[in-house]
Amino acid sequence: MSRVGKYPVEIPAGVQVAIAGGRLTAKGRLGELALSLTEQVEAKIDGNLVTVSPKGNGRQARMMWGTTRAQVANMVKGVSAGFTRSMEITGTGYRAAVQGSNLVLNLGYSHDVVYPIPPGIKITCERPTAVKVEGTDCRLVGQVAAEIRGFREPEPYKGKGVRYSDEIVRRKEGKKK
Repeated sequence: MSRVGKYPVEIPAGVQVAIAGGRLTAKGRLGELALSLTEQVEAKIDGNLVTVSPKGNGRQARMMWGTTRAQVANMVKGVSAGFTRSMEITGTGYRAAVQGSNLVLNLGYSHDVVYPIPPGIKITCERPTAVKVEGTDCRLVGQVAAEIRGFREPEPYKGKGVRYSDEIVRRKEGKKK
């Protein structure tokens, strides 16, 4: 039995959830998200709760039960509150700036790294060494943050690079004389 799937998803005030034709849509103050339901699970709306249940007892149905419930919960949270991922840039001369619809990163290469901001994502730089990625889709926010971090991952000797603000970089001792 799924430990995640058995709990219903509570719909907060200001969010409308509808199921039509195997597609679940959630509308809130921050936007609208849609999810195609698989053949193995069934979703029902009871008042202000969304319950997901498997159609069969097979392994695939049980796996999709918890996955679908988690995706529905992320959709409801995304359209009501949104998701945020904060990042910090460490290193001499390393900085970031938003120019139009691009994020321009100066990460110690011979050229600036220009990252086009995808639709549905908002990137802000409060200061040159802090980047905040915001959006309604949890998966897209995490993917964009991972791509930005991938341009210069934090190295273990000096800690230079792009890291998440809650990430702990394990430091190594340098050369000894």
